[in-house]
Amino acid sequence: MASAVAFSPAVAVGANVQRSRRSSLLRLVQRARPVAARSSSEQAVQARSGRTIEECEADAVAGKFPAAPPPNRPQAPSGTPEIRPLDMAKRPRRNRRSPALRAAFQETSITPANLVLPLFIHEGEEDTPIGAMPGCFRLGWRHGLLEEVYKSRDVGVNSFVLFPKVPDGLKTQTGDESYNDNGLVPRTIRLLKDKYPDIVIYTDVALDPYSSDGHDGIVREDGVILNDETVHQLCKQAVSQARAGADVVSPSDMMDGRVGAIRSALDAEGFHDVSIMSYTAKYASSFYGPFREALDSNPRFGDKKTYQMNPANYREALIETASDEAEGADILLVKPGLPYLDIIRLLRDNSALPIAAYQVSGEYSMIKAGGVLKMVDEEKVMMESLLCLRRAGADIILTYFARQAANVLCGTRPRT
Repeated sequence: MASAVAFSPAVAVGANVQRSRRSSLLRLVQRARPVAARSSSEQAVQARSGRTIEECEADAVAGKFPAAPPPNRPQAPSGTPEIRPLDMAKRPRRNRRSPALRAAFQETSITPANLVLPLFIHEGEEDTPIGAMPGCFRLGWRHGLLEEVYKSRDVGVNSFVLFPKVPDGLKTQTGDESYNDNGLVPRTIRLLKDKYPDIVIYTDVALDPYSSDGHDGIVREDGVILNDETVHQLCKQAVSQARAGADVVSPSDMMDGRVGAIRSALDAEGFHDVSIMSYTAKYASSFYGPFREALDSNPRFGDKKTYQMNPANYREALIETASDEAEGADILLVKPGLPYLDIIRLLRDNSALPIAAYQVSGEYSMIKAGGVLKMVDEEKVMMESLLCLRRAGADIILTYFARQAANVLCGTRPRT
């Protein structure tokens, strides 16, 4: 029996009996580990030592174990000073000294499930490149859009937010096209849900794509943005999107009271399960330029500083957070992302709700431009920027890099 085999050479047994038992054990080992199934590591052992794995196993059975290699003590370069080691009980670098240790202790991770891909859509059949956003297109809603969603789902991105390029002929001062049940966005939602019922569709709730004035709300003749009248329009827009099949409606307008009003409007129509992702801390930022080119939604006059937040303000985000939570928001969003990591952390520390961050068009275009000019490694900067947003506290990230980053995370080459 194998259990009776003596592995110590000091045991006194008959030479013939010992050889017989060793031969029997060796045959058992060989049957259990056929040569054809040798791993690449075993083959590497043979190549280094010049001996077969069977010979090594036979020696092990006989108790002839090879000597351990001498300790590897790399030498410092010539001229390194000889010093007495610092008296330190804690050396944080110990936990960083190898890839395996760094991976084991990594605090923040990112997966394709954390990414939401913004998609620009238009009425045309062809996909139109956006000059200020390399790699991004206005997608034809019946063809290019479906292909983009297919490719994204292939690498694990299953969440999308829609932004329409509305024909100028449909734009009015009151943005009535925003709640047309047969408009571009509702038609696109129905098409996507028919083709890919398992995806998550976010929508944008704001009047600027539909407004002839280019503002997020109705503009009075003296230039004042009307709050309550705009909220009335936004409620109709949100209900229209929910009716088409939207999973999450996302008011980005920054009107006061719109989250509560939209929640009431959705519930009154029976859409209790439709979520609201509020643009809680949306700043009047200069990083939105490429986006406005993509949708041709620049204000025709003035700016958006009377309703979007002042980039200088920090505590004000807490006021918006408390208001949105009380009114029934399900997700809180910070926009832009990287320049406002402190605001993401502020919301994370003061709310139990999921936090979203929007890596906006200006951030995307800067990284792309830096990569084209060989000033930075585009892929590494892309992944680091997304990881920073997660580290700051974002549960999900709206980013134009979503599919590209998912390809990196999955270790796949993008489809052409």
